[in-house]
Amino acid sequence: MKSIKIIFSFLLVFAIHISYSCSMYKVTKNGRTMVGCNEDAWRTTPHIWFEIGNKKNHFGAAFTGSRFDGTNGYAPQSGMNEHGLVFSRLASYHPKNKNSNFKNQLKITNPTQYLKDILHTCKTVEEVKKYIEKYDYSYFIEDVFIYVDKTGKYIVVEPYKIISGNEASYVLSNFCPSITSKEDAFKLERYQKGVLFLNNKLETDLEFCQKLSDTMHVCREKIGDGTLLSSIWDNTNGIVNLYFYHKYDTTIQFNIKEELAKGNHIIKVDTLFPKNTEFEKLASYQIPHNNDILRLFLVFFGLFFAMSSVYFLVNYLKNRKTDNFNSIKLLLVLFGIILFYYMFVLSTNINIFYFASPYKSNSSIAVSLTSYLPYVFLVIIIPLIRFNLKLIQEKNWNNLAVITLSLNTILYLILIGFFVYWRFYFNF
Repeated sequence: MKSIKIIFSFLLVFAIHISYSCSMYKVTKNGRTMVGCNEDAWRTTPHIWFEIGNKKNHFGAAFTGSRFDGTNGYAPQSGMNEHGLVFSRLASYHPKNKNSNFKNQLKITNPTQYLKDILHTCKTVEEVKKYIEKYDYSYFIEDVFIYVDKTGKYIVVEPYKIISGNEASYVLSNFCPSITSKEDAFKLERYQKGVLFLNNKLETDLEFCQKLSDTMHVCREKIGDGTLLSSIWDNTNGIVNLYFYHKYDTTIQFNIKEELAKGNHIIKVDTLFPKNTEFEKLASYQIPHNNDILRLFLVFFGLFFAMSSVYFLVNYLKNRKTDNFNSIKLLLVLFGIILFYYMFVLSTNINIFYFASPYKSNSSIAVSLTSYLPYVFLVIIIPLIRFNLKLIQEKNWNNLAVITLSLNTILYLILIGFFVYWRFYFNF
C-alpha cells in the first residue's frame, strides 16, 4: 500500500503540470464566512453570469468561468447562490476505481448543467451531499470540488468520496485529500503559501482575503500567464469581489441579489477592468491551440514530413549503388519520422507553449526529448542549406529528390521562425 501511495503522489505532481491548476481557501470567524477562488488558466474568456431561479431550480445564483461549453454556455468554475452556498472546481488526479459502487446511481449526461443545478436547488452542504450521492459523481475523475455554506461547513467532493469538515480555515489546491499526504500537498507552492499565511492570522475582512488570494496566485515567467480570475465570495452578505489577471489593486464588486433582480445576464470580466498589458500579451499570443490556421500548418508540415520520409526511403533503395550522397537520404527518413511525431506533439500539448524551454514533460520522455529539436534545427540548418545548393549545382540527385529536399529546407526555416516566436530557444 505504501508503494501505491508513493506512485499516486508522483502522479499528483505530474498532473499539476499537465492541466489547468487552481486554488481556493475558506475562512470563518465570528459567524462570517469568506471563500476565495483562484482560477489559473490559459483561456482569455473569463465571464461572470447570473441565473435567476425558476419552478424547477428555485434559487438564483452567480457563476464565474472561462471555458465555453457550446449550447450550455460557459462551464462554471466557481459560484454562489442567494443562500450563500459557494462552490469551487479544481483540477486534480485520482486513479480510476473499477470496484466503485455507482451502478444504481444516476448518470451525469450534462456536467455543466449538473453543476449549476446544485446551486439552484441546495442551501446547505448537507443538501449538496444528498444531491450528489444520487449520481455517479466519479464522472469527474479529473476534478475535485468543494462546497461551503453560510455556516462555514464544507464538503470536498472527490471522484469516489465525499469529505465533510467544519474547520475555521481550509485550503485546497489540485489534489484529492483522501489520497494525498500533508507532506505531498505541501509540495504544491500555492497550497503551501495559503496554509502558511493562515498559520499567522485569520480574519474575514476583504483586505485580509485579498492579500491571501494574492499570496496564492500564480504568474508564470514566460508569457505572464497564471491566475486568470480571482473571486472572493462573502457568504454572509451575498457579495462577490472579482480581481482580474492577478492584479489585486483593483476590484469589481457585485451584490448577488441586486444582480439577480436584473434577470439572467452575463458579463465579460476583462471589460470591467482597466487595460491590462499582461493580459493583452496573453490574448495576442498565437499558438495552434487558439489559432486554427497554425494548427493546419502543423498538420500539413507533419504530413509532408511523413511523405518525404517514404519518398527518400524508396529513393535510397533504388539508388544505393549509384548515388554518392545516398546515405544522407536515410538521415532525412529518420528526421522526417521524428518531425512528424513532433508536429503531433505541438498540436496536442498546450503546456509546451507556456512553460520554460526546453519543456520537460513529467509523463513522457519522448515529449521531453522532442523539445530539443528546435536546437537541432539551428545546428543543421546552415549545413543543410549549403548541401542543398551543392546538389542543385552539381545535379547529383534527380529533380524530384532535389525539390523534395528544398521544400523540407524551406519548412525547416519556417519552423525556426515559429520556434523563435514561441520562445523555444530561451530558458524562461
